[in-house]
Amino acid sequence: MGGGEGHFMISGYLITILITILIYAMLAHSLNIITGHAGQISLGHAAFFGIGAYTSAMLYTEAGFPFWISVPLAAVVAGMVGVLLGIPCLRVRDDFLAITTMGINFVVEAIFLYIPFFGGAMGIGGINLPRWFGREMTKPEYFILILIVFSLLLLFDRQLGRSWIGLAWASIREDEQAAGAMGVDVVRFKVLAFILGSAIAGLAGGFYAHFLTFIMPQNFGFGQSIVVLCMVVFGGIGTRWGPIVGAVILGILPEISRPIMEYRILIYGVLLLAMMRFQPGGLLGSESILSKVFQRAFYLSSRSE
Repeated sequence: MGGGEGHFMISGYLITILITILIYAMLAHSLNIITGHAGQISLGHAAFFGIGAYTSAMLYTEAGFPFWISVPLAAVVAGMVGVLLGIPCLRVRDDFLAITTMGINFVVEAIFLYIPFFGGAMGIGGINLPRWFGREMTKPEYFILILIVFSLLLLFDRQLGRSWIGLAWASIREDEQAAGAMGVDVVRFKVLAFILGSAIAGLAGGFYAHFLTFIMPQNFGFGQSIVVLCMVVFGGIGTRWGPIVGAVILGILPEISRPIMEYRILIYGVLLLAMMRFQPGGLLGSESILSKVFQRAFYLSSRSE
């Protein structure tokens, strides 16, 4: 009896970690659209994560919307807010853009914290897992649902990368002024990146709210933005699989280093600085050690054939 319960607890613990990592992978992927594909700095991405979570939570608890409507609407609202906040941000560049996006994160967190309409410091509870077939979805089923949605997003991202939108983003990332001189509508494609990145972050926030069942403003603070940025940079900014690898590694790291959890943000900050100094392309970047090892191995295997 005890062994069966222990096995169940371990399985529940593992599926909880897997869902958390998958949501962070979706969030890191959304940031990679803005920073990696379009080359725009964003240090406040957790704001859109929080907007999606709060939108879905309030539509579910206050308006009575089911999960299947509240979560997609959370993505729409986050995307719309991304446009409203993104357009002013486009007037500034580089360091000023970083400071502006950071400020957005602090403002959004303060709104959630100090306005009673959003639950204030007490947060919002009573958010449940989605219902289907007349019952509440189990956590393994919820994991499969998020995995399917995330896989579709990756396929969409792949198609975008091969389209004229992806080419425009690449030109803006490499040289914004040259892209504009060649006829690329820089503002239009920047705004599009903010819309997509913010909307996917909002979608991740909706999934996150129904997974936690209780959210607070502190879940979406500036520290969360740094964690997500670390995942993108660590895995390989601008690559398709890098943010996912970063989310997996840095998602597992807190679980195997619980005694130093209170220093997590410090550790992530040091890790971010180290990666920028020694491996600016991340683990899967074109100039990374892993990429060179794989290229060398592929070269030797082709020679041997």
